[in-house]
Amino acid sequence: MAGFLSRLFGKSQTPDPIVEIEPLPLSVPSPIAAIGDIHGCATLASKLVATLHTDHPNTQLLFVGDYIDRGEESRQVIEMLMEMREATCLMGNHERMCLDFLDAPEERGARWLRNGGLQTIASYGVSGTQTEMTKMRDALALAMGDTVINWLANRPLYAKFGTLYAIHAGADPARPIEEQGEKPLIWGHPQFRKQPRLDGQWVVHGHTIVDQPTIEGSRVSIDTGAYATGRLTAAIFSEGDVEFTQSQQ
Repeated sequence: MAGFLSRLFGKSQTPDPIVEIEPLPLSVPSPIAAIGDIHGCATLASKLVATLHTDHPNTQLLFVGDYIDRGEESRQVIEMLMEMREATCLMGNHERMCLDFLDAPEERGARWLRNGGLQTIASYGVSGTQTEMTKMRDALALAMGDTVINWLANRPLYAKFGTLYAIHAGADPARPIEEQGEKPLIWGHPQFRKQPRLDGQWVVHGHTIVDQPTIEGSRVSIDTGAYATGRLTAAIFSEGDVEFTQSQQ
């Protein structure tokens, strides 16, 4: 019946073929080192930054979000990044969950705590239980202070360098990144890893853990699960080239 109706109304049941889009040539104004999700692994991050300074001097540092949660050193990570005033630090979904907890602990707290928030709270010397959300929020806000909270809240959703975009999680491949809201950029988009970008731009991102950093078309994935694997990855972008380096426990 479905086939008959399709023929009757002139509609095919065959899905439209995926259009293969050739990425634009990779072009950046100056070398960029994009560092994957740190997740409270300050020791690994410090080692990787030191390696980049030694092996790739004069390279701009970019961090793709998820600095906190899961690992035990969230406070140290934030303090390190805040001192790196020349670095670009994007918003990740874990920063958003933390900010949501600070804004509405009773409504948003349980989700964050289930996803590594307890480790962040502990790194600030705050203890509590999930039945004391508001008290935990008040204690965490006091321990963090307005300067840290404002820094977290003001993280950009993306950065652009020539034909390279940096985002945290993903993006609608059919829409300009500048026109997309927070949700797809920090939580991901269902077509991001399935369809090439229609504009041919390169995208480096974290959020989704991969065994090894990968390049698929113009998508560069660099979250190697530092908190679980002990490996933190950076992708170094220069004119027409991408190379990877890692720090390990």
